[in-house]
Amino acid sequence: MNGVLERTLGILELLSAHGDGLELAAIADQLNIPRSAVHRLLADLVRCGYVRQTRDHGDYVLTTKLVSMGLSFLSNTGIVDIAQPLLDRLAQISGELVRLSVVDGERLTWVARAQGARQGLRYDPDMGSDARLSCSASGLAWMMALSDDEALALVAKQGLGTPADYGPNAPASLQAVLQMVNEARARGYALTQETYTAGLNAMAAPVRLAGQAPIGIISIAGPTVRFTEERMLALGAELVSFAAQLAAASGASPFFSQRSLPKDRQPIYAA
Repeated sequence: MNGVLERTLGILELLSAHGDGLELAAIADQLNIPRSAVHRLLADLVRCGYVRQTRDHGDYVLTTKLVSMGLSFLSNTGIVDIAQPLLDRLAQISGELVRLSVVDGERLTWVARAQGARQGLRYDPDMGSDARLSCSASGLAWMMALSDDEALALVAKQGLGTPADYGPNAPASLQAVLQMVNEARARGYALTQETYTAGLNAMAAPVRLAGQAPIGIISIAGPTVRFTEERMLALGAELVSFAAQLAAASGASPFFSQRSLPKDRQPIYAA
């Protein structure tokens, strides 16, 4: 990892995945950066308020400064204000977790949610993480609206989410991913069973206006014991309807409106 900026961002991304913090040596080893250079960069990040030490000579952890920046950005884009009422209604109808992810370049990031389950088993992951495209319903729903070449290029660049790291039914090859994408196209929405997480089923549909590339994905997820294939198929029309409603309202958000370009003007994703 070369360059001050690249190394600094690498440290921030690594610490974001370790809420309990990491020692300087662990950061240096995982990023393959000399410890002296890591020490200098951490000192700058501490001085600027993005990182703190849990104790003298202890682990380094992120502060809430980056979180604050992210929340401020989302607030100013109007994404959550537009989407939340729709997410709440769909969560009430489905009785499960409903999430919105937004397309930003080659990333698909979960930014808003509504929990429909009031008791019993609940699936409630943290926001702000990027979807693993090959094995998440959200990722498959995005790719179903792209060409095969575009979809496979995105997966090849991000890498496959294998059963060893994700759910037991995660597709283990690009061909298997493309088969799931084609099935989603035929159905009108993506449907997964224990591909992203063991014991979890999910469904998702792209948020897009006619003739335009997706600007986001709306999904529903729940425990396999309750959120069965039969239940998901029964909710398919509702999911697609809510995705269309969100697309129709997207013009009120600067973030979405900047991405509402005709499909022939959208970027072609390459590996």
